[in-house]
This record gives sequence, C-alpha cells and structure tokens, in this order.
Amino acid sequence: MRDLSGKTAFITGGASGLGLAMAHAFGGAGMNVMLADIEEAPLKAAVADLEARQVRTSSVLCDVGDRAAVAAAAQATIDAFGKVHVVCNNAGVGVGGPIGEVKPADWDWIVAINLMGVVYGMEAFLPHVRAHGEGGCFVNTASMAGMISVPGMEPYTATKYAVVGMSEGWAGQLAPENINVAVLCPGFVKTRINQSGRTRQTQYGGPVPNNPVVGQSNVDNGIDPEFVGRRVLEAVQNDERYIFTHPDMRGLVQGRFARIMAGFDAADASPALDGLEYVTPTLG
Repeated sequence: MRDLSGKTAFITGGASGLGLAMAHAFGGAGMNVMLADIEEAPLKAAVADLEARQVRTSSVLCDVGDRAAVAAAAQATIDAFGKVHVVCNNAGVGVGGPIGEVKPADWDWIVAINLMGVVYGMEAFLPHVRAHGEGGCFVNTASMAGMISVPGMEPYTATKYAVVGMSEGWAGQLAPENINVAVLCPGFVKTRINQSGRTRQTQYGGPVPNNPVVGQSNVDNGIDPEFVGRRVLEAVQNDERYIFTHPDMRGLVQGRFARIMAGFDAADASPALDGLEYVTPTLG
C-alpha cells in the first residue's frame, strides 16, 4: 500500500505508547486516523495531539476484550470516514509469574485482550476492508515474546505466539484479495505495558498493581515508540509480513530455530522411527 494519503487507519490502544506512535506516523503520511482505547482521558488528549498536527482524526472508547464493542468501533470508523484500509490490532496487556502462581483471572484477562482482541478486530473489520475492494492491511501486535520464550512470561508469551501463528495463517488466506496481514514483533519499548493492570476490567478482578513480569527498568530503557510507529508505516507501505524493530535480537531467534532443527535431526536419526515410510501431505 504505497499510497496511503486520504486512506483511513484504525488503531486500538491508540491513546498512548505504540498505538499513538503509529497514529503519528500514519497521520504524517496523510491518513485519517481512528483511535480506540479503553481510557477516556488519555484518548481525548491523543485526539487533541493529532489535531494539533493537522491530522484528521476521531476516536471511540473500546474494550477489545468485548466482541460487540469492537464491532461497534468498526461501525463508528465507517460512520466517521466511510472506509478503512489499515487496521492495527494493537491493544495489549502483560501478566506472568512463576508456574503455579498465575491466577485463573490472570489467564482469562490476558487471553481476552491479547489474543481474542486480535480475533475480534479481524472479524469486525475484514468485511469493511473487503467491501471497498481497494486492498488493505491488518497489523497485529505480537512481540519478540511471540518468537522466543522467556521463563516467567508464559501467559504473555502464549498470547503473542498465538498472534504470530494466527497472522501467518490469515496472511495466506487474504493475500489473493490484496489484503496483507502483518505481525509486529517489537522488543522493549518505552510504553506503559508494565502498568497495564491499571485498566484491568472488573470481571478479571479489577485494577491491580504493576505487573511483575515486564520489568520497569527494561521498559524504561527501551526504544522510543516513535521508532516503532515509523517502522510500522514503512512495513505497511512495503507489504511486509513480519515487522521487527530490534535487529540486535536476531541471534535469539536464530538460537531457537537451531534448537528446533536439532530436534528434526534427532528424529532423522531415531531408531524408534526406523521403517516409517509416511509422507506428510503438502500443507497450505
């Protein structure tokens, strides 16, 4: 999608952090921007910020863990701008802890927001993107935690691996329709992910203190979100599928892949599989 001028971007978690940085980048490219967030005051401030930058913008309160709320946000976007071309399923939360100590409500909360929020965004917006026939792009925010697993971050990692896997499958399905599905996998960025419990909904136990997994120092020493916003814009324009922002983390991914390949090597040499002549059918 090289020419974005006059097109519309929708962004969840748009009031701050990665979402607002994406809004800055898209707005700077001449796009209309629809911001969605669960926090009203920061959302109003973000709209004012974009308007001061001469970006045509609107906003909608939205809990991405609520399918009906996401569908309503999609309709509000169409009502405001007529069409939508870029959908950033970006809102996310963080929680983790030692095995056996992660509470059921923690699992329910992080799955509802990080995983199902992406599903709801895809389901709600795809018909609108298809309707205009001009192509489009979904950007689903995962994490480097969707590429490598760090002990103590299993709930977060589970949701981010899921976003990577789902996005890869959707990309294959939608490519023939000129709709790209990209997955964003940043490392540490100066956001408030470590404070995401401030917006925790009542059904998941209500607001909680800063989560202990995403360390304050790692977040505070991360890169500026504006770098990520500009990188996402670049990737959307270039029809990229994997959006990385921390190239120095390449070695960690290569190490994981090497361990996976070692597992295949062990299977090749396994006496337990002697005589196996099965050939797996072509997939995808």
